Amino acid sequence: MAVDGRGLTSRSGVAALRELADRIGLTGALAAAAAPVCSDRLVHDPGEVLRDLVVMLADGGDDFSAIETLRGQTGLLGSVASDSTAWRRVADVAGDELSVTRLDAARRRVRAAVWRRTPPAAVADERGLVCVDIDATLVTSHSDKQDAAGTFKGGFGFHPLVGYLDRGDGTGEALAGMLRPGNAGANTASDHIDVFETGLDQLGDIPADRVLVRADSAGATHDFLDHLAQAGVHFSVSARLTDGLRAAIRVRHNHPSDDIWVPAVRQDGQPRDGAHVTEITGLVDLSDYPAGTRVLVRREPLHPGAQQTFDDVDGHRFTALLTTQEDTDLAELDRRHRAHARVEQRIRDAKTLGLGNLPSADFAINEIWLQLVLMAQDLLTWLSVLALDGDLVVATPATVRYRLLHVAGRITTSSRQTVLHLDAAWPWAAALAAAFRRIRALPTPA
Repeated sequence: MAVDGRGLTSRSGVAALRELADRIGLTGALAAAAAPVCSDRLVHDPGEVLRDLVVMLADGGDDFSAIETLRGQTGLLGSVASDSTAWRRVADVAGDELSVTRLDAARRRVRAAVWRRTPPAAVADERGLVCVDIDATLVTSHSDKQDAAGTFKGGFGFHPLVGYLDRGDGTGEALAGMLRPGNAGANTASDHIDVFETGLDQLGDIPADRVLVRADSAGATHDFLDHLAQAGVHFSVSARLTDGLRAAIRVRHNHPSDDIWVPAVRQDGQPRDGAHVTEITGLVDLSDYPAGTRVLVRREPLHPGAQQTFDDVDGHRFTALLTTQEDTDLAELDRRHRAHARVEQRIRDAKTLGLGNLPSADFAINEIWLQLVLMAQDLLTWLSVLALDGDLVVATPATVRYRLLHVAGRITTSSRQTVLHLDAAWPWAAALAAAFRRIRALPTPA
């Protein structure tokens, strides 16, 4: 073995991601967000430092020290700040109570720029609805960090609440995130309202009546649903089975007419064996809910080995949802609501992009870290929609890293021009080369 290589890199695709951040205006937006709290005489531009942290998270780093991976790619990426410098810039931003608001504004500005380059239908489902999913998750803390607390599952850490846009094409965009103590309530209406308002602001000029907010039963609080109705958006949330709902379900379950229960469908539109959907709006008291609220119920046979509960009837499991959508296709309403489950994949992805390891003992720094995680998730989505095609468009971050970001290359310089050489035998070399061409064809930000 000889340590004598020259011009080698193991992060060829990271350069494409970094160039994309510059081309869509993310670097400039981050610089503007950091400007009020950072000196203009710093060696490393604060916007570039924050950009490199976002790229680092997309690259799989989960701590400030991981920026050294980028710092070691001088021939490819040029000068990159050290982990201590990156820490100081985030600490500077975290020291201002308006920084999260400015970072939200930066993401909104970049999102609008990206959407101008993609078809408007790309963020809506087949019926023109823009679906926003809100959900909470648990993040374990292995040390006594500020505001870490016991969780409802017996762990210790944090309980962030997040909101995602489901683009309907297998990809999603991170709209909002709120870092909360581990003992924060799953159904705290004020937190849901704050995340919704932040997410709605990210949607720009999209009319409110085209927006559908989806949530599990934690979002079925009266205050939250009333707020959604007042905002003019539609909602589709899981409902807890109250005594009134149980009684109505039994009445409808015993109804002999086949046209009362319509066959349920899977996400691909094909029938779901044994599953049916019905509406019981007229059988329950909805006077405390927003005008136009409907109740749908889904029943399906218990899965083999499933434990039967008091809510199960005749070997069937029942779930209910509340919605203000006016569609008459009950199976479609049920299918659209169940697509909310895709938010679980978004959250899993976020945890592979740094959410799973909040790096600081300081809550404010961890809040900024969460914002950077959301940006990393968005950057990967925008890489997909602007520069990739085929199955790479819906690939997980781990797959994108393996196939594109962590690709070995050789850097040569001739006539003052730097060339990155990819291994011709690498199965995704052509895809990466095409991504570089598409990114470089994007207009530079104004």
